[in-house]
Amino acid sequence: MLKTGKNLYQVYMIPLQRNSLLLCLHTMRKTVPLMMDEALDYLEKRQKRDPSFTYEVIVVDDGSKDQTTKVAMNYCKKYGSDKVRVLSLVKNRGKGGAVRMGVFSSRGKKILMADADGATKFADIEKVEEGLKNLQPWPNQMAISCGSRAHLEKDSIAKRSYFRTLLMYGFHFLVWFLCVKEIRDTQCGFKLLTREAASRTFSTLHIERWAFDVELLYIAQRLRIPIAEVAVNWTEIEGSKLVPFWSWLQMGRDLLFIRLRYMTGAWQLETRKCN
Repeated sequence: MLKTGKNLYQVYMIPLQRNSLLLCLHTMRKTVPLMMDEALDYLEKRQKRDPSFTYEVIVVDDGSKDQTTKVAMNYCKKYGSDKVRVLSLVKNRGKGGAVRMGVFSSRGKKILMADADGATKFADIEKVEEGLKNLQPWPNQMAISCGSRAHLEKDSIAKRSYFRTLLMYGFHFLVWFLCVKEIRDTQCGFKLLTREAASRTFSTLHIERWAFDVELLYIAQRLRIPIAEVAVNWTEIEGSKLVPFWSWLQMGRDLLFIRLRYMTGAWQLETRKCN
């Protein structure tokens, strides 16, 4: 287990494995086994079918106060540290900060981001892989395939309150107007990136909270990295929602910051080189 604090910035990226899976956790001890069992069962079966397929699972514990890390470490002991690694952040950095730490610690040629609540079925990795494949040839080996829940929007509206629906439409409009016009669902946590795309985008990333997905895709569009949006299965998990009003307000503020700071040059698209 690697304890990482706020003073640790430099992490070397060594492309040893074929695929890296990032799971970000924050006080989700009860959901960890569900997602880990499903993911590792799929990955182990796929490796048996195709011995050339290799993988690693990186679990990032974003400063949880319960036994989340201990639960995740049990999988490290069971499958070995070459297949499962746990990064335990001393202080909560936000989802974007935790994912970035996982990306810079990964060794994969392809890197999959997935939420640990299991809202998306892990077998849908094949759908985003196909989306990535369809973008070939990749310019400078860079491409991103995003899982999307946009096809489920009508059903989700029927289950939401009027207020939550209004917030959702307002957020989508701000994303489209200020930052990302080509992707309907920027917030789905199921994204597959080539190593080169992950290196370029995450080394530029500034937002560390929930709106980091929008900045990630904004950067990708500015760098002309091809992006696919692929429909995936999704189930709403109890206890995994944002607190509506204040979270949406913070995300709206972050969207404004993204647009203004890149427009004024306060944030630059120049990237640090990662080995």
